[in-house]
Amino acid sequence: MEKINGIVKSWNEKDGYGYIEVPNEDDVFVHFSGIEDRNRNLEIGENVKLVVINGVRGAQAALVSRDLGEE
Repeated sequence: MEKINGIVKSWNEKDGYGYIEVPNEDDVFVHFSGIEDRNRNLEIGENVKLVVINGVRGAQAALVSRDLGEE
């Protein structure tokens, strides 16, 4: 699966979930369990890479990593 780019639109640190804006797509739900880093918090406006999967309630982000601009 190839990762796509996204931008964190919202993040609730207390509850561990939010939404990622994906260009030309609907916003995608993200749960802290879908974040690959040890630090499982995201910052609003942060660039990320992700895979979109079909979760229980629709599109959900998985394998989320921070986009550090490295290829």
